[in-house]
Amino acid sequence: MLLYLAEYLARFDSGFNVFQYLTLRAILGVLTALIISFLVGPLMIRRLSLHQIGQTVRDDGPQSHLSKAGTPTMGGALLLVAISISTLLWADLGSRYVWVAVVVTLLFGVIGFYDDYKKLVLQDPRGLAARYKYLWQSVVGLGAAWTLYATAVLPAETQLLIPFFKNAVIDMGPWFVLLTYFVIVGTSNAVNLTDGLDGLAIMPTVLVAGALGIFAYVSGHAQISDYLLIPNLPGVGEVVVFCGALVGAGLGFLWFNAYPAQVFMGDVGALALGAALGVVAVVVRQELVLVIMGGIFVVETVSVMLQVASFKLTGRRIFRMAPLHHHFELKGWPEPRVIVRFWIVTVILVLVGLASLKIR
Repeated sequence: MLLYLAEYLARFDSGFNVFQYLTLRAILGVLTALIISFLVGPLMIRRLSLHQIGQTVRDDGPQSHLSKAGTPTMGGALLLVAISISTLLWADLGSRYVWVAVVVTLLFGVIGFYDDYKKLVLQDPRGLAARYKYLWQSVVGLGAAWTLYATAVLPAETQLLIPFFKNAVIDMGPWFVLLTYFVIVGTSNAVNLTDGLDGLAIMPTVLVAGALGIFAYVSGHAQISDYLLIPNLPGVGEVVVFCGALVGAGLGFLWFNAYPAQVFMGDVGALALGAALGVVAVVVRQELVLVIMGGIFVVETVSVMLQVASFKLTGRRIFRMAPLHHHFELKGWPEPRVIVRFWIVTVILVLVGLASLKIR
């Protein structure tokens, strides 16, 4: 939005041309989202507390979590506000990639909001039934997948890139729709499963979003992408502004969500953030790199799947409790230790993912 204003003002003063630089607008996206979070966060926390929209805690979980009962939740709405406003202000709104990312994020946020609303406001412990949650996730995921497939111009937009191998690609054809669906919906639910400790999910999300922003910038830059031997995707560079907004909003939310948390994001935040990471990974054609960088999300999800399968088949549990972060808590790790170590692992995995840009 402000890009158009800057273009108009540049007719009178060439200094406004500085806003054409994608890197500047990405930085402004980070700062804008961060400032919005700092300004809106305290007000939102007070409103949530006033209406007694607080966290419920399972009795069979770690005993240290009992003190968290009543902590305001649904704070993920703050993330949606900051990401949306910052992106709409600084991104080129003529980019279809930006609109797909924003719309998917907001729609998954709506699904999560309704689930939280049923559980916390209407006092329905089941929330939105799982089958309906997955149904609406599937509708949005497939809608995004088909939109990207139908509007693709270049073959590279629907090819699967194999990291660490030069010119290793797989032409997906119509299978691109199915792959995109699984990436978006799968990542959304993976981040949701990881969101169980103070700050545990948000910092890995910020790190992965920042790295995907680098991929977006590189893929959209003809010279750099040619040098690094990755497909050039004209226009995809604008997604770096969205990634910047996600990073800024995430850091702003972490200010209030750091241990001991003043607010939790709830499904409204976790489902939206996961979908955002998934759709960006698809747009920049780095689905497999997302699996590497988001390894914590993958492991948390796999731990739940293994736990359920083992209990149903053998009657025995593999972990003391799933997702995996609860297993370490029950082994005696203090909550901050689990959180920081998961962050450290994510930093390592993100660096490995970024190395795929050069190692081919």
